[in-house]
Amino acid sequence: MESHQSSVILLLLSLCSLLLISPSHSQTCTSQTFTNNALYSKCLDLPHLSSYLHWTYNTTNTSLSIAFIAQPAGTNGWVCWAINPNGTGMVGSQALIAFKSSGAMTVKTYDITAIGPITESKISFEVWDLSAEESGGTITLFAKLKLSGKSDIVNQVWQVGPSVTGGVPDSHAMGADNKASFSNLNLTAGQTSSTGGLDSRTKNRNIHGVLNVVSWGILFPVGAIIARYLRTFESADPAWFYLHAFCQVSAYAIGVAGWATGLKLGGQSQGIIYTHHRNIGIALFCLATVQIFALFLRPKKDHKYRFYWNIYHHGIGYTIIILGIVNLFKGYDILQPEKKWKSAYIIVLIVLGAISLLLEAITWVVVLRRKSSKSTKPHDGYNNGEDRQ
Repeated sequence: MESHQSSVILLLLSLCSLLLISPSHSQTCTSQTFTNNALYSKCLDLPHLSSYLHWTYNTTNTSLSIAFIAQPAGTNGWVCWAINPNGTGMVGSQALIAFKSSGAMTVKTYDITAIGPITESKISFEVWDLSAEESGGTITLFAKLKLSGKSDIVNQVWQVGPSVTGGVPDSHAMGADNKASFSNLNLTAGQTSSTGGLDSRTKNRNIHGVLNVVSWGILFPVGAIIARYLRTFESADPAWFYLHAFCQVSAYAIGVAGWATGLKLGGQSQGIIYTHHRNIGIALFCLATVQIFALFLRPKKDHKYRFYWNIYHHGIGYTIIILGIVNLFKGYDILQPEKKWKSAYIIVLIVLGAISLLLEAITWVVVLRRKSSKSTKPHDGYNNGEDRQ
């Protein structure tokens, strides 16, 4: 028994050691963060002008949310990101240009119809939430667009300029990089015709979400259902206990791995803090750790402290389940995956809830019958005695 406990403790310490691993930082778009805590599902290091694009594309309503990062060609310069509906160059593009005006950053729209001076105008796409920020000589342009076509591939164009005169962006240089700063952007695959990119941060976010759904969202509730209902049946003893312990220990191990990926994501996203999600995650880890060690503190059934242990064990267990589900939905709001994943988990919760209600009814029937059987045995004997008298 002592060797078994030692093995479990070593396993827990090994899992916890994952939390001490420092994430590596990459000098690419995957290491970039935003002061407004925005997150995007994909990003690319654009091949020219030291520029970067982050985006989230909603295939359902064809809305596109972007953050374009670039360094202007001059101290008071401008940066531009555009979509060309009918061509590959700047002429014909529907452009968003960010620059400083009257001491504050602004974003304006331009329908580029010809080479030469440009004038602010409406563009063919519906746009909203236009904003920009400047830090360390780099400008970040934020925008949301409603795309009109059904194609997932658009012609993107980006550019940087040296200056702004009278609120009008001046012409950009005509160097090799300036002339080559356009490509086809695959909104769903995250690749351009000039360069490809695989967003490791998105991978880590997906892994983080899957691990936590399996752990806090499924295995912990299943383990609680097993403990609450199967132990009612005498024939299930002690199998129910081992199944319960297996589910909870597995859920804890997977949950620690999910928490570790969350810490790695936090390390890759300096300055972005989701306070409530993080604090609930910390609370879950602490409570689950205490709950796992409850296995070593479990008194025998007839021990005088067993009643208090049951209160502590059940209270923490149900708290973990509630906090876990709440935090999962907070995670869904942060990661914003496709709706089908959130809907699928809601269906899982409904199924688990229906199973619990059914087992609750069966359990009460079994318990009441058992009590009724025990209460009638002395009464039947007494009546039989009276009859014999």
